[in-house]
Amino acid sequence: MLTMLKILRKKKRLTQRALADALHISQTSVSKYERGESEPDIEMLIKMSDFFEVTVDEFVRGEK
Repeated sequence: MLTMLKILRKKKRLTQRALADALHISQTSVSKYERGESEPDIEMLIKMSDFFEVTVDEFVRGEK
């Protein structure tokens, strides 16, 4: 999932800051998610999967 977040973010050509702003979270949170230092809760997983237009399962499993 962490790799998928970074892949999808880069595919949309977003910085961590831009993604954080879109999701109403801090850039630090995005950075920690991508580095595996923190895990998003289920509500944030849903929000991220909606934003990237993938299912939660695709987002978590890293496959589309």
